[in-house]
Amino acid sequence: MNLAAEVSGSLGSIGYGLAAIGPGVGIGLIFGNGVQAMARQPEAAGLVRQNMLLGFALAEALALIGVVMPFVFGV
Repeated sequence: MNLAAEVSGSLGSIGYGLAAIGPGVGIGLIFGNGVQAMARQPEAAGLVRQNMLLGFALAEALALIGVVMPFVFGV
């Protein structure tokens, strides 16, 4: 009875669960600092919002890539 073979089936899901913490923290920092920047300089709100949404899209793309990787390398 090989215990490693029984556990390895769900390691990809556990790895993604741990990897999702990074983009979650990153998105929180992006929006938190973006709102703070808009509060400090309201005249730059358009530029800050544009950069904030671009940073969100890139951080979210990392999370979505992390969803796909266990399926790509696990099969």
